[in-house]
Amino acid sequence: MARKATGKVIEHEGTDGRTYRALRFTAYGRRRYVSLGAITADVAEKELRHVVADVERGTWQPPRQVEPPAEVEPLPTFHMLAEEWWVRNEGQLAESTKAGYRWRLECHLLPAFGELRIDRIDFDAVERYIAGKLAGNKPLSPKSINMTVTLLAAILEGAEERGLIDRNPARGKRRRARERRPVRSHLDAAQPIKALLDAAGELDREARHDRRHVERRAMLAVLIFAGLRINELCALRWRAVDLTGGWLHTGSKTDAGWRQVKIRGALWDVLLDLRTRRAPDRDAFVFATGRGGRMSDDNFRNRTLRTAVERANANLAQDNLPPLPDKLTPHSLRRTFCSLLYALGEDPGVVMDEMGHTDPGLALRVYRQSMRRGEGEKAQLRTLIEGTEYG
Repeated sequence: MARKATGKVIEHEGTDGRTYRALRFTAYGRRRYVSLGAITADVAEKELRHVVADVERGTWQPPRQVEPPAEVEPLPTFHMLAEEWWVRNEGQLAESTKAGYRWRLECHLLPAFGELRIDRIDFDAVERYIAGKLAGNKPLSPKSINMTVTLLAAILEGAEERGLIDRNPARGKRRRARERRPVRSHLDAAQPIKALLDAAGELDREARHDRRHVERRAMLAVLIFAGLRINELCALRWRAVDLTGGWLHTGSKTDAGWRQVKIRGALWDVLLDLRTRRAPDRDAFVFATGRGGRMSDDNFRNRTLRTAVERANANLAQDNLPPLPDKLTPHSLRRTFCSLLYALGEDPGVVMDEMGHTDPGLALRVYRQSMRRGEGEKAQLRTLIEGTEYG
């Protein structure tokens, strides 16, 4: 016959003055000891009876050993996380992209978030960052701010995926500064185009003898009637000008930039006059400096386009006519050429080829805008680009 299970309550006095109780009993051939803590004697006796009964029924189980919680790895600061992200991704980035990311990190993100633990970067912190960048004596443009926030979100994305943070606070439309659609100026009618070219011609005639090599009107005519980029204009050599075949060959930084542009009437007259007067070598720059070198982009903007716009606006004011559009740039004249081609009725595919565009959506938007012109205005533009008025 099995021996009846027995046990007893053990007591001991703690240093805090309280009495602590435990149970000592035999179960399954082994002596057991179960601590009960600081409870009363009656509760301890009751617990002993329950334990002895469970032992007799064979249902008692020894208390499971409670394992201490695993040590939580401390969360990294944003600076530490950004360094890890950079090491993992640097090899996949182009040099220009690296330079842009360094600027965003070193000049903006690290000063703002670098010492913060990543779980301390919340929605409020990101919104305060955006507000701070928009304020101050030298505010950052909304587009540049959004570029930094996009990089912040990319770095924090890895932390979210690894479970280090619950949500990515830099992700979402509300974590962006509101960007205004940029004003993209161009000359959209014959009258302002003629005013700008006439002003450039006046400046050419008034130029000092040592400045006669600056062909202001011809340079503006090439931008307006051929749509070159400013770097393409400055790098243009006579070997790329085929007046016999009627094509101007040019290239730029992308494969789509290597293209040929039809030399239409007004531009053909301008280039023929220039070549006749200059009798250049075929490897010479079409618009060279006084020493035959390559003209700089800034020189064109400051000494050619800016002065021609100022003169044109002065002439227009005398005739009580509105001024040229604000912020007229070399690229504004490139957009003018695109608009002119559509006014001539050119197929959008032809325009894309001559402009070096690869986005049909962009071509369609410009096409729709150009087609809103009246027939009289289109006729004036057609006469301007195909005529001989500016030869």
